[in-house]
Amino acid sequence: MPKVARIKTGIHGLDRLIQGGFKKKSINLIAGEAGSGKTIFAIQFLIEGIKNGEPGIYITFEERKEKLYEDMLSFGWNLAKYEKEKKFAFIEYTPEQVKTVLAEGGGLVENTVLKLKAKRLVIDSITSFTLMYQEELAKREASLSLFELINKWGCTAVLTSQVMSTKDATIIAALEFEADSIILLYHFRKKGTRIRALEILKMRGTKHPGKTFGIKIDENGLKVTDEVVVF
Repeated sequence: MPKVARIKTGIHGLDRLIQGGFKKKSINLIAGEAGSGKTIFAIQFLIEGIKNGEPGIYITFEERKEKLYEDMLSFGWNLAKYEKEKKFAFIEYTPEQVKTVLAEGGGLVENTVLKLKAKRLVIDSITSFTLMYQEELAKREASLSLFELINKWGCTAVLTSQVMSTKDATIIAALEFEADSIILLYHFRKKGTRIRALEILKMRGTKHPGKTFGIKIDENGLKVTDEVVVF
């Protein structure tokens, strides 16, 4: 069997659980409720790429550039510096504009991918986009079109998704079946204390533990611990 090419996620403690990292050119869904660490995960993934000569693009429907750049400085991630060095690009879209991207077959995003020679791509979050479509068939068709574009660009991608409740880990069906992997981030209350945890729900072509592990967020970003969390 040929060895599967993998890239490091940059998430401390995660790669050892997934045979060295995400499969190259895969599309990975990171789902969780507000405050679970999805944006930190996404930026940390891009920072790891920058460190390894893999420029990255961050597409958002919700985050404001100035606030994101300021917040990420607390982890030592100088996004403004990387942007000036043409290693990183920030693109703020409305969900409606993504419809135009799909119709044009790439548009501004494709131009940026080619200009930066981007290898990593983040969409934070995909939820706003999928909510524009009422019918499941329309959601699936739009998601498939988006996934086809990402595959065409040759990027390894992280898509974040909002889950309204940790009790309901159902992911939008249009994304669930097409994503190469799904990682759930939890941020729940247990005996008056907030606990963070990570679960690898699925990852194609990858052996991974069927356990839920604790995660911590410190000055270096997000870290997966050896602690097994039981709900």
